[in-house]
Amino acid sequence: MPPAFSTVPASGTGTRPEVADATGGTTHRREVAMDLAGRIGAGPRTTDSLARDLRVLGLTAGDTVLLHSSLSSLGWVCGGAVAVVRAFLDVLGPAGTLVVPAFATENRDPARWAGPEIPSSWWPVIRESMPAYDPGVTPCRALGLIPETVRCWPGASRSPHPQTSFAAIGARAAALMSRHDLPSELGEESPLAALETAGARIVLLGVGFDRCTAFHLAEYRLPWRTPRDNACVMSTAEGRSWVPYRGVLLDASDFADVGAGLERAGAVTTAPVGSARTHLLDLPAAVSFARDWLTSHRVPPEQSQSLPSAARGGGDRDR
Repeated sequence: MPPAFSTVPASGTGTRPEVADATGGTTHRREVAMDLAGRIGAGPRTTDSLARDLRVLGLTAGDTVLLHSSLSSLGWVCGGAVAVVRAFLDVLGPAGTLVVPAFATENRDPARWAGPEIPSSWWPVIRESMPAYDPGVTPCRALGLIPETVRCWPGASRSPHPQTSFAAIGARAAALMSRHDLPSELGEESPLAALETAGARIVLLGVGFDRCTAFHLAEYRLPWRTPRDNACVMSTAEGRSWVPYRGVLLDASDFADVGAGLERAGAVTTAPVGSARTHLLDLPAAVSFARDWLTSHRVPPEQSQSLPSAARGGGDRDR
């Protein structure tokens, strides 16, 4: 029997169908109402109010910022992701630069996709049909609306890596995005290293340290590295083709612990931006700290083989 539907007001936003629960109530309506009450209670977020919060956090004109973000964490934002990007650009000014990860998460063999699950019987068709990476067209929606908005912003630059690209707006955008070698997904020949040289700052807007991509740069500087073969679809002189390369096995499973260590060291400023708990930290210092922390806390691969699997660490965790 199909579910019963009732049409109910949704906090002044019109009407919508709701699924009735076993008692005749509308469970989904209550959940939505509770969520909206929490978001609306503080009032709408605007470009101006978010810019004020970012200044209180510590951002200033001329900064270069690597942003990781959750739009929903901010509360109700008038203008959505566009308003958020405008707030950052207003604070950074014409001399500043805003950078976001713009990963093409599906441009890899489907056997390595982290989700959603797809039938293995589809893999041959996907391998045959996957479009080649195009920095001007390939979306990054899987990373959220804010990164996709930056990618599509007029005048934005995007690095050329077909899997782990970054996108940027502002004075240094083109220079920071200019080099991104294929084997250096998040390493020395990527925008992360360029951001380190530029003295960039990291903003974690409503997300945790497990999302801090800069820590991966520290992984490239460990006394040991585990290579990993990879491939992606690119446009070559011969046309569309899967291009193999050798990268590095990366693992973010302990990044939350790295961030906690940075907080204990007093290297992180935390303040609300909208409703989002937000962290601000200097990228060069964060990478240096992460390298030291990972060197002392992780087990080298040659030693981990003798440990039980539960004690070996994260293993092959795709970004």
